[in-house]
Amino acid sequence: MVFDGRDTRMAPLIGRRLRKGAATTAVAAAAMAALTASQAPGFANSDHGDRNREQRAGESPAPDDNTPIDGGSSYHTDLPPLVTPDKPGSSIDLPGLPGGSSTKPEAGIPASVLAAYKKAEAALRESNPGCNLPWELLAAIGKVESGQAGGGNVGADGTTVSPILGPVLNGDGFALIKDTDGGAYDGDSQHDRAVGPMQFIPSTWADWGRDGNGDGEKDPNNVYDAALAAGSYLCADGRDLSVKADLDRAILGYNHSREYLNTVLSWFEYYKRGTHEVPDGTGVIPSGNDSGSGSGDKGKDSGKNPGKGGDKGKENNAHTLPKPNDTPDTTTPTPPTGDNSGTPGNPGTGSPTPKPPTTPPSTPSGTSKLTTVGAKELSATAGTGFDRSPRVKAVDTAGKPVADAKVRYEILGDTDTRFLGLVKSATVLTAADGTATAPKLRAGEKTGTFTVRATAVGREAAPVEFTATVKARPVPQADALARIGDKKFTARTGDSFADLLTVKATNKGKVMADVPVTATMITSAKDPKPSDKGPYFLDDKGKPVRTLAALKTNDLGRLTLPKILTDDQAGTFLLRLTAEGGAVLDIELTVTKAPAS
Repeated sequence: MVFDGRDTRMAPLIGRRLRKGAATTAVAAAAMAALTASQAPGFANSDHGDRNREQRAGESPAPDDNTPIDGGSSYHTDLPPLVTPDKPGSSIDLPGLPGGSSTKPEAGIPASVLAAYKKAEAALRESNPGCNLPWELLAAIGKVESGQAGGGNVGADGTTVSPILGPVLNGDGFALIKDTDGGAYDGDSQHDRAVGPMQFIPSTWADWGRDGNGDGEKDPNNVYDAALAAGSYLCADGRDLSVKADLDRAILGYNHSREYLNTVLSWFEYYKRGTHEVPDGTGVIPSGNDSGSGSGDKGKDSGKNPGKGGDKGKENNAHTLPKPNDTPDTTTPTPPTGDNSGTPGNPGTGSPTPKPPTTPPSTPSGTSKLTTVGAKELSATAGTGFDRSPRVKAVDTAGKPVADAKVRYEILGDTDTRFLGLVKSATVLTAADGTATAPKLRAGEKTGTFTVRATAVGREAAPVEFTATVKARPVPQADALARIGDKKFTARTGDSFADLLTVKATNKGKVMADVPVTATMITSAKDPKPSDKGPYFLDDKGKPVRTLAALKTNDLGRLTLPKILTDDQAGTFLLRLTAEGGAVLDIELTVTKAPAS
């Protein structure tokens, strides 16, 4: 729930969470410290590596101003083990957690739920590559919001077997959100409740709901739909989730709570260090009740200890801080010298099998640089996509390609051209060959030249600039104009023609949209001078005019003229329509004298 210091409705919730989270926040800090200590070389220099320093400094990210996801509902505060899931043989789990072997139960994610997260990541990589959404972030939020859909309790299509509902948002400890869906999603026609594995309140789902599994429906109870919707929300407003500040804002936009942020980040880092797939329905359900999102019709948390989102449940004591003499060993264990475990189809011989030593990834030395790949000049017609995207290659001082380096592309200048996703900047990672391609560019309506700049993030490399030009659209032309209908146009003096005139523009038989057309009352076909008497139009200020120039055909190639009025002159008059491209059509207008009053 997004709030600030002026929102007094959230005071009870804030106080409750602060009291409840005193121990768990400390555990989160310890878990994050252990996880960070175990990262690969260079992690401390990444964007995310600064997070702990910010937290130690006591700085809180600013609240996000987007529509909240869950309305400030409760959530699971269980934390991951202090050891990472890819350290075989570790046995230093937090008390109360199963595990201690090479495979951590908490690292297991139900198959359908895991597939939904990865499918959402792939979809957003295509539609909004500048967001850099990792599926592990969706997994972290899904763990905290619903325990991975209640341990993967979903059907074959990804829809939850039973409803997952948050507490009633009636203002009693939570936000006050009156019903917005008629109870369609949450079964409550008085107040809203967060719904589904990613815990959307119905009013937010109305804006952010997505069809993630391609069945034509947008169902918050379906993990594929909910995961794509959550990813779209996290990527909103041009966020780049590889940037720490954007990542924190996105998570806080889900639920503005420091404890919530810490908990999600701890699971995010944990899942990034390794996960494995488990069958649906066998996932580890968080043990803490008072922190979990409600499930079932009565809003019980994970089926345990009833209460409003767990307010009256027992405190979550499944995790406690290690004693002073139980300091976790975060050093990398020595690889085993033999392999007696065997593999499928090979039960193992018991003979030692030498393993090659692990070599840490090499870090490029010296100053890296960016070089242009392909043309540095790009062009497109207004309203269309550019044929090519800016592309650069990152190399080190030895000329070798640098993989997984961040390259930030920015649009500079007076232009309404945007990258895919309607953003002006995007950060992408270089591939194994060192190349990084910007997201697709879509030209706006503003013509002219602007610059696209590529910068190596965190590296002392000179930026590379591309020149992009947006050209004006070619003016559509028509070689023929034809009237729709054949009824004669007649009217009396001092009146107006009862029917409106509609024409169609074509070029070589093809219907033409956006063709400029001029309508003029003329004296005669042989002497087509503008007439100063007879039928006329009204301009946008209500002033009589006998020429209209700002006319265009619609998408169907049709143009309907405004009402034609008459003065006190009777006779036969001509209306000439002239289209761009040379097409001409004359329409005869007959005006008769009105009977004397």
